[in-house]
Amino acid sequence: MKPTVVLVGRPNVGKSTLFNRLTRSRDAIVHDMPGLTRDRHYGRGRLGDKPYIVVDTGGFEPVAKDGILSEMARQAREAIAEADIVIFVVDGRAGLAPQDKRIAKMLRERGAPVLLAVNKTEGMQEDIAVSEFHELALGVPHAVSAAHGEGVRQLIEDALAPFPVEVEDEEAESDHPRVAIVGRPNVGKSTLVNRVLGEERMIAFDQPGTTRDAIEVEAEWQGKPYTIIDTAGLRRRGKVWESVEKFSVVKTLQAVERANVVVLVLDASQEISDQDAHIAGYILEAGRALAVAVNKWDAVDAEKKKDTKSEMERKLFFLEFAEFVPISALKGTGLKALFQAVDGAFAAAMAKLSTPKLTRALQAAVEKQAPPLAGKMRPKLRYAHQGGSNPPVVIIHGTSVAAIKDQYRRYLENTFVKVFKLKGTPLRVELRQGANPYENRKRSILTPRQEASKRRQRIRQKKAYS
Repeated sequence: MKPTVVLVGRPNVGKSTLFNRLTRSRDAIVHDMPGLTRDRHYGRGRLGDKPYIVVDTGGFEPVAKDGILSEMARQAREAIAEADIVIFVVDGRAGLAPQDKRIAKMLRERGAPVLLAVNKTEGMQEDIAVSEFHELALGVPHAVSAAHGEGVRQLIEDALAPFPVEVEDEEAESDHPRVAIVGRPNVGKSTLVNRVLGEERMIAFDQPGTTRDAIEVEAEWQGKPYTIIDTAGLRRRGKVWESVEKFSVVKTLQAVERANVVVLVLDASQEISDQDAHIAGYILEAGRALAVAVNKWDAVDAEKKKDTKSEMERKLFFLEFAEFVPISALKGTGLKALFQAVDGAFAAAMAKLSTPKLTRALQAAVEKQAPPLAGKMRPKLRYAHQGGSNPPVVIIHGTSVAAIKDQYRRYLENTFVKVFKLKGTPLRVELRQGANPYENRKRSILTPRQEASKRRQRIRQKKAYS
């Protein structure tokens, strides 16, 4: 088992910066604003031959009684409970704060193994920077700079020293689906993730914008592994004011790009908005396999269900390839059908399409409906082969293909989808012009005698036809 290293501390002390340093990534949003991280954020790190799991937590206020701070504190406590070692991060420039003392007291009472990291000490004399933090009684403080990397290697070496080197058999790229959960704010994305995980891993709060980062978690559903990515709600561009929220939007879009399958969550109790259509359009543009979860289906009456279906057909008509699944994230109904749709979409997105079958399907499609004339010439489509997956790409070779219109390209795409039964994923067709064998051939230079012979031949041909 990989050791789990959990980062805790009050807001804005540099936990997310340290997380990014340890995971060698930019997965956690970093901004000069307290309380940005809210959910537990998991990542993978490695020190030589030692892999480990690192967990970023929100700013910790142990005495918070209610509201979002209370939920963040609960997330931090649960992370500490599953930790093999805790790194308590404090701010060396701001000095020792009363909140640091409360967190240290809680850690001592829980008996968790703790290392104290005094962050932001770049340019400071080490002894002076850490001196006042001995008061926390958590061992010798480590002077580090997460932003610049100073002292971080020694910190993680000390953290992992008690754990033996283990042979890792999981490092190969896994073949299970990466599923991004996206949608407008407050439609139930985090509630859905919590229901799948069977625990309150994500903060689900009755307030739009609760989730601000894209959080990855490993999950298992009916014996099958998945990587679930909970994302921040996407609002219209004009509604995104805070720079932090702009970072959240970027993280969500990156999560869509990295996913194999996207679950678009709609709220059945509200109208299908233009923003839902915009999000769906972005998923389609990214070429990702898709399943649509219509949440809160149990909370609406028969008339509203009928209206919602009509709205989806009208506003999301371009998602005809995707499966729409009514669910209740709160009660857990419909999740079996949703994951069947996810599995089907993943299989379709990663399908291997043989060249002979693609070429036969192409020939049948052309025989049924030939491409329109381009001037005096009709484009000729000769053969097809697969050029990629996630989404599937079919490359067609032929002549005069530049004249083929988008309507005929869509006809070919729909034909391949039907023939290969690719439910849940878009398919892209690329047309490539066949090479002209005479294009680079040099024209031979005739002698004067050959030129005269050629002229006489043309004259004879003209007399014969006159």
